[in-house]
Amino acid sequence: MVQMAKAAGAYVIATASGEGVALAKSLGADEVIDYKLQDVTSIVTGVDLVADTAGGEAQAGLFRVLKQGGKLLSIVVPPSQELAEQFHVEARFIASDLSFQTLKNGLDLIAAGKFKPIVSRTFKLEEAAKAQDFLTAGGVNGKVILVVA
Repeated sequence: MVQMAKAAGAYVIATASGEGVALAKSLGADEVIDYKLQDVTSIVTGVDLVADTAGGEAQAGLFRVLKQGGKLLSIVVPPSQELAEQFHVEARFIASDLSFQTLKNGLDLIAAGKFKPIVSRTFKLEEAAKAQDFLTAGGVNGKVILVVA
């Protein structure tokens, strides 16, 4: 998300924890808040757009950081329309668009050096259960790759 937002010219305030703080900074975040040490909703206000990647209670709190007329986009679960109305913002669930043009745009960003794929760990296909356990444990920064041999 950080890389896509920076490529679009946005000022980016990211949340992360542990090793993710340094990673978010290295990917171009203008500010990084360690969500295990600080509550983003008590620090940040007046934001135009929030990209929710966590859902649940964390998502509900993000409505407070938006300015009126702002947007909350979630890739996890559909956001509360009741909260959207209460805070006078737009809130939507978005899914990946795997069209040719979207994939081409991503490849163009990589070729231009504006987007760096982050791989956390690689597993053989036979280790898919181990890969799922790795993801479920949390704290993963980057993508997990299954190699088909």
